Amino acid sequence: MPLSNAASPLPFAGSETPAAPGPDGTFRNAVRKPRQGFWQGLGLMWTFFFKKPADTVPNRALPTQPLTRDQLLQAPDRTLFRLGHSTVLFKLRGRFWLTDPVFSKRASPVQWIGPKRFHAPPIALADLPDIEGVILSHDHYDHLDRDTVRALAPRVKHFLTPIGVGDRLIDWGVAADKVRQLNWWQTTTVGGLQFTATPAQHFSGRTLSDGNRTLWASWVLIDDDLRLFFSGDTGYFPGFKAIGERFGPFDLTLMETGAYDPRWSYVHMLPEQTLQAHLDLRGRRLVPIHNGTFDLALHPWQEPFERILSAARAHGIEVATPMIGAALDMVRPAATPAWWRPQPETPQGAVTSSLAAGHAGN
Repeated sequence: MPLSNAASPLPFAGSETPAAPGPDGTFRNAVRKPRQGFWQGLGLMWTFFFKKPADTVPNRALPTQPLTRDQLLQAPDRTLFRLGHSTVLFKLRGRFWLTDPVFSKRASPVQWIGPKRFHAPPIALADLPDIEGVILSHDHYDHLDRDTVRALAPRVKHFLTPIGVGDRLIDWGVAADKVRQLNWWQTTTVGGLQFTATPAQHFSGRTLSDGNRTLWASWVLIDDDLRLFFSGDTGYFPGFKAIGERFGPFDLTLMETGAYDPRWSYVHMLPEQTLQAHLDLRGRRLVPIHNGTFDLALHPWQEPFERILSAARAHGIEVATPMIGAALDMVRPAATPAWWRPQPETPQGAVTSSLAAGHAGN
């Protein structure tokens, strides 16, 4: 299916749309990055590596819901499963889709050092059913895992990527005819589902020498009357309103809520900004992702859940926080557990949250 440009892009923040690399071959965000002083950056690195708080990692085993292939095959259409971090599996039209699949023990170029998982994936990579498509947001290690991609490739029909990311997959042995690379605002159709790569405010690169050589993106998915938004990684920026005006309202938004800090909010939203982005998108229900799996910041590991619920409560926004591995109905989600909170001897942390008002076990 050839790619197409969506309706004329709505301008925002003086952006050049669709994205195009500059004279040096690198991609740029629509909003200019604030300058960070040398000493500020050095201080941040010192804190991150030598004075990191202890509560950025759980001090107990986290509850998860184990999954089997049969459970997935028997799940009804429009069911979603969080598998960890930004890896989400969902079923549409009887087929399975994965976002940013990472199944390795570490989000790192090597497996002997780097951010380690808080929990095992709820299903082994080999036990997954055949995958219709993988949707990739960018090429950072906590979103693009070479070992996972190589293991999945024989059972995946399509890989949808921003420009340049697909070239990495091909270099790793993925068949070129499986890969579709999209620019911002480009649309492709797979099996009756419409996918559009939309802007995000982030950066890319996997080494010290390839920074911003590949594009980063968020994604819009439309299945008849169902509209889904996947944020990838991003700071808060005016593009959310442009996306919401063109493609909203959204039934469900999968929104980055974790690994944030005021000092790098340009590329990772604070929870309150995540809530505002959801409002800009004209979202109905919000599922916070990019949390609960890897230690990538300085905040307590469970803080993203509490802060997004508090922000949502103030605006009456519905938030769903499914336990890792638990099924979530994408159209009529039931109450979800505050699984990140320590619980008494109750199976699987079965304190529930009020989906309607953003509460969790209150």
